[in-house]
Amino acid sequence: MEISGYILAVIVGISIVTFIPRVVPLVLLSKMEIPKWGIDWLKHVPVAVMAALLAQELLLSEQVFSIKDNALNLTAALPAFLVAIFTR
Repeated sequence: MEISGYILAVIVGISIVTFIPRVVPLVLLSKMEIPKWGIDWLKHVPVAVMAALLAQELLLSEQVFSIKDNALNLTAALPAFLVAIFTR
């Protein structure tokens, strides 16, 4: 199987575009001392991202906010929320 120069350039370009946003912050932040308030703030980011993703799935039905239409989803999510709260 032969790879054309265009395909190879696209693969290399995509690799670079994916690599740079992951490595540059890591390199820059590893040389900086983040203040305590910054570290405390960063600890909340994963929870906020997960809450935003879950809220969208659990509360939106066909891009419309509706608790009534999503009652089954919310009922199914309740045990998971309780386990998460009690087990951290």
